[in-house]
Amino acid sequence: MNAQELRDKTPEELREELANLKKESFNLRFQQATGQVENTARMRIVKRSAARVLTILNEKAASAAAAE
Repeated sequence: MNAQELRDKTPEELREELANLKKESFNLRFQQATGQVENTARMRIVKRSAARVLTILNEKAASAAAAE
């Protein structure tokens, strides 16, 4: 998911997306620890996606604070 698609979402949808990414990250780390992970590149993608969501959430919070 690219940044523009994330910017079109509401903060609540972004929080839900972040929760899903954190769950997936946890599952991937657990699979890696047990030696069952099939796609190691997916871990990097999930981590970067979570960071991207957090960045967009912070941008939205800053713009809301500046609007007040």
